[in-house]
Amino acid sequence: MIKPLADRVVIEPKEAETRTASGIYIPDTAKEKPQQGKVVAAGPGKKDEAMEVKVGDEVLYGKYAGTEVTLGEKKYLIVKQSDILAII
Repeated sequence: MIKPLADRVVIEPKEAETRTASGIYIPDTAKEKPQQGKVVAAGPGKKDEAMEVKVGDEVLYGKYAGTEVTLGEKKYLIVKQSDILAII
């Protein structure tokens, strides 16, 4: 498992929608990058900044935030706590 340092957070992104609300299938080329996910690991925080998110939180993050990492079959996103917009 990945252990983030400082104020970094590891997020498992939510899968992109494959159909619209009306039932139309969305092709892979037209899918939008998900901006929501679940926190699977969090660093200890910085000396002057405590961690506000914890493992298990559902969060919203910036569209182009973080670094994508593939570990086995799963894809993860490593972001700074400041790139997280909200806890759902």
